[in-house]
Amino acid sequence: MEIRGKALATIGAVVALGAILLFAVFQMMSPGKSSNTGTSGGETVESGSSEAPVPAGDVASDFKLEDAFTGQTVSLSSLKGKVVFLNVWATWCGPCREEMPSMETLYDELKGNKDFVMLAVSQDTKGKSAVVPYVEKNGYHFKILLDPENKVGDSYSVSGVPETFIIDRRGRIVAHHMGAFDWSRPDVKEALRQLLSDKSG
Repeated sequence: MEIRGKALATIGAVVALGAILLFAVFQMMSPGKSSNTGTSGGETVESGSSEAPVPAGDVASDFKLEDAFTGQTVSLSSLKGKVVFLNVWATWCGPCREEMPSMETLYDELKGNKDFVMLAVSQDTKGKSAVVPYVEKNGYHFKILLDPENKVGDSYSVSGVPETFIIDRRGRIVAHHMGAFDWSRPDVKEALRQLLSDKSG
């Protein structure tokens, strides 16, 4: 009975975490609707608190960064009208390495949708020389951007890596997660599909 109780508690925690993420995403889908909450480590926090410096509902700051493989400049403003998965990471970060395979799984699932973009912004100070070998070794195919001067980290008030922002078609942050996460989960995929199906942006 004790084992069964622990199992039920674990399932309940997983369901609750998924509901929080879905709520953060879905709450922002209706035009003109605002939110006063963001997500931090899977928990809902008040907008403007120190735990969520860039809360859900804020307009995402524009940036221009170099693609690690093509050398082309990528700007967030050029992606308006698309749903953007923005992840801030570094090769030396253990939790980043932990979550990246699930990001690849999510990317594989949604890459067929031209309106979905996954951007992984590297904070490695050594830039391409550190990032490209790591990405090639692990077989990641989503877009990798170089940010050795930590411009995105500063403009998004990133407190540590990894940190992830989901940005809707209108350029608003609809979900903000601090720390590693399993992005391959079915509820995450469904939430993103719902955002992609919203053409109002």
